[in-house]
Amino acid sequence: MAKDINPDKVNVILATDCGSTTTKAILIQLVDGVYRLTHRGEAPTTVEAPFEDVTKGVLNSITELEELSGRKILDGEKIISPVKDGIGVDIYISTSSAGGGLQMMVGGVVKNMTGESAQRAALGAGAIVMDVLASNDGRLYHEKVRRIRQLRPDMILLSGGIDGGTVSHVVELAEILEAANPKPRLGIGYKLPVIYAGNIKARDAIAERLQDKTDLTMVDNIRPTLEKENLKPSRDEIHELFMEHVMAQAPGYKKLMSWTDAPIMPTPGAVGEIIQKIAKVENITVVGVDIGGATTDVFSVFQNQFNRTVSANLGMSYSICNVLAESGVPNVIRWVPFDTDEEDLTNRIANKMIRPTTIPQDMDDLKMEQAISREALRLSFKQHKEFAVGLKGIQKERTISDAFDQSESGESLVDLMELNLLVGSGGVLSHAPRRHQAARMLVDAFLPEGVTQLAVDSIFMMPQLGVLSTVHDKAALEVFNRDCLVHLGTCLAPVGPQKTGKIVLDYEIDLGDGKTEKGSLMAGEMKLIPVEYKPCKAKLIPGKNMDIGWGKNESRDTVISGGVVGILLDGRGRRPFSLPENSTERIKKLLEWSTVTAEYPNLEGQS
Repeated sequence: MAKDINPDKVNVILATDCGSTTTKAILIQLVDGVYRLTHRGEAPTTVEAPFEDVTKGVLNSITELEELSGRKILDGEKIISPVKDGIGVDIYISTSSAGGGLQMMVGGVVKNMTGESAQRAALGAGAIVMDVLASNDGRLYHEKVRRIRQLRPDMILLSGGIDGGTVSHVVELAEILEAANPKPRLGIGYKLPVIYAGNIKARDAIAERLQDKTDLTMVDNIRPTLEKENLKPSRDEIHELFMEHVMAQAPGYKKLMSWTDAPIMPTPGAVGEIIQKIAKVENITVVGVDIGGATTDVFSVFQNQFNRTVSANLGMSYSICNVLAESGVPNVIRWVPFDTDEEDLTNRIANKMIRPTTIPQDMDDLKMEQAISREALRLSFKQHKEFAVGLKGIQKERTISDAFDQSESGESLVDLMELNLLVGSGGVLSHAPRRHQAARMLVDAFLPEGVTQLAVDSIFMMPQLGVLSTVHDKAALEVFNRDCLVHLGTCLAPVGPQKTGKIVLDYEIDLGDGKTEKGSLMAGEMKLIPVEYKPCKAKLIPGKNMDIGWGKNESRDTVISGGVVGILLDGRGRRPFSLPENSTERIKKLLEWSTVTAEYPNLEGQS
């Protein structure tokens, strides 16, 4: 549990994130009454051989922080706390995804109902969901038993049935677990944690089958009625067990846990925490994406509901070949602004997969990598939209057989016209040579509608700020807004029927200092108005039958923000968005958009 922390007495904060390859340390200090990120250090993570002690990498990253800041933080292997005579820190917190993060299986009676609710609970707690077991998943009894034994998850979340409903199906799932007798991935001599969050009527029967073979915990039902989803008790218990079991078994974590002033959180769970906090405090809808080498995480808050998905096979190094396989060659090539063919594309992608830490060596390599990233982001977001839905089975009379046959999706909560803020993080976005490239990748992949703010995480500190927000809201939010977010600008994208030569938006934007930008955006056109991050009064008049956010043909005076890129006007159309089929025309359009949005330097004369 978190130690008793008085925020008023916290002036210096140390935070680390133990990633699978790198451990990042940041120092946050109170400067002129405001919390700011002052220094950052990093070192290789040491959870695997030959060190097998995560604290070695943590100490190395803090040592670098000491050298950069000139502040003494360590006394041998001890973090000096609280601050005294200008040395040490007031609190130390950490997140972790080292050792593969938190890997879970979930189970539910009906895959599209309780199975999906259980999946939402696990993903929201920062887990990677390895598989979803369900009575109606089409697998035979022995296949399910074999699958559980093969995967060796860190934890299993079992749900099923509404309170007071039938118990036989969820008990059958418990019998499968009993037969599998699964062993945990880490640690010998302790039982696998299983959380039961299903029909309370089945608790005795579940305990009878699983109490002896697993470390069984009971929490409130995830789906007490068809109309209600109750994820918090399960998520809280996942965090508790993650600390008690998974972290305690990983090399060096017991020592690390004794150092921290708040429970260690799984990295994705911490990112989700800060996304939810921002959405709540600022009363906005948010989509966040973290694109890594092997996976892409998407987070969203719409209608005050938080969702997270993990696309475990879509990434920019180890999983780059899967991106090509899932999207198809034509979908990647459509974003490449020069003549290429399938052989050239697959060779470049194969090189990246076998040398995952390399960076693009020339302009063509960079353009190719950013073309692939658009598809990885697009596919991840597509999966997220399909998963982030309203509850299924609501206000419908149904028998259990109807529920088993249910395959329709609920309505997606993701409404791009309602989206206020789109935040990107991960190497390909945060470290793009030009911020304009990050803005274009986000806009091309997510196709935001209406008025949307764009931002990237400067150095991927959202995990540390997420865990900080659980003990010191003010510090987390101030650093997030001042040092974490790089405000790229605002995207204006009218939605409606496209026709060549048609005006899709008239605009008049007050840039300050007596300057005004006024004009018309034509169908198929992009424009960029460079203006720094500050509020700008704008009058937006959509073209005939177009919608810029307030309804078809509805004009409005509003306030929008610039950024390091500026205000991006996108008249290329939505629902559907399409690129020219003809290769020459497509390349010509891509080059035209790149030029006007300052995406790449000196495009003229380059391939």
